[in-house]
Amino acid sequence: MAMASLFRFLLLLHVISSGSFQTAVGIGIGINYGQLANNLPPPSDVLSLLKTLKVTRVKLYNPDSDTLTTFANTGIEFMVGVRNEDLQRISDPTQAQLWVQQNIRPHTPQTKITSISVGNEILGSSNNQYAPFLLPAMQAISGALTNLGLSDDIYVTSAHSYAILENSYPPSSGSFKQVFVGDIKGILDFHSRTNSSFLINAYPFFAYKDNPAQIPLNYSIFEPSKGMTDNLTNLHYDNMLYAQIDAVYSAMKLLGHTDVRVRVSETGWPSKGEPDEVGATTENARLYNGNLLKRMEKDRGTPANPDKPIDIYIFALFNEDLKPGPISERNYGLLYPNGTPVYEIGLRDDGSHGFVLPQMEYSSSTKNVMFSNVLLLLLMCSL
Repeated sequence: MAMASLFRFLLLLHVISSGSFQTAVGIGIGINYGQLANNLPPPSDVLSLLKTLKVTRVKLYNPDSDTLTTFANTGIEFMVGVRNEDLQRISDPTQAQLWVQQNIRPHTPQTKITSISVGNEILGSSNNQYAPFLLPAMQAISGALTNLGLSDDIYVTSAHSYAILENSYPPSSGSFKQVFVGDIKGILDFHSRTNSSFLINAYPFFAYKDNPAQIPLNYSIFEPSKGMTDNLTNLHYDNMLYAQIDAVYSAMKLLGHTDVRVRVSETGWPSKGEPDEVGATTENARLYNGNLLKRMEKDRGTPANPDKPIDIYIFALFNEDLKPGPISERNYGLLYPNGTPVYEIGLRDDGSHGFVLPQMEYSSSTKNVMFSNVLLLLLMCSL
């Protein structure tokens, strides 16, 4: 189906005004808008799609000028990335100020840039060579924002791989790998001083893929399971993602910080993978992302942190055909590049209120966190 036809169908759904549907579309969501592909629609088409879906927050991996210009005066919030290869240069305060002047200042305030993510998965990955420049680059960008009068509106952070954890089980025993403790302590001190968030890329898929005999699939994809109980806190977890988040909070506490919020900058499930990538199927991706969005719509905190809202950016908007690595890396998208859904997710037509979510019951703690399920509308369309 052509992108324009999909837009028209979604716009038709958008005008449905009965109560249950209004509730479904009234809240915003976060999405990763990756651009490592040679067949993606232009930013103007993406804007039309995201506006129709009421997506209010986008994570962009580089300061793409065309995208930021296109999204001016839309109210959509952007987290803009600094590329890993730019960290050494950006760690120089003069170069950091030039980067902000060239890539951020021209787009504010008309484009709502709310944060800058300095590097992606520098610690605990193949990007370790950039580690000495990470905190200095964060500090330099923060200083540049202050100098240019932008620090009240834009905060600085960095997205981390879950591989920085030494231990995550049980969640109350979470700890960081000793080799990264010095770096992470400095980063947490920075977040505490600047009132900014610690970002983690958390993928239950990786844990399940590596140990499917020990980790139940249902526990990994938010399906009903017996879950697990932390024997130190007696808290019960019915899904792995929430346990992963609480393990990060526990690791941060060991370094003296209970004052920094954790945000999940990436999470998702691939719809296709290599033969040895157990669990990488369309059905599991449909269940993971669909159940996650329903869970967000239910406004839940984690068992150990019921008063700390869960904030998640789904990975990713599109399949990206130029991403390196195994097949799964090119198949995390909710959409194909032509705008059609990769799979449908858990919506039903109740005959009177348009498309609404089925009801689900959960065991974790309650917290009013504004996060939408409206992206599911797109994934119901098999046109």
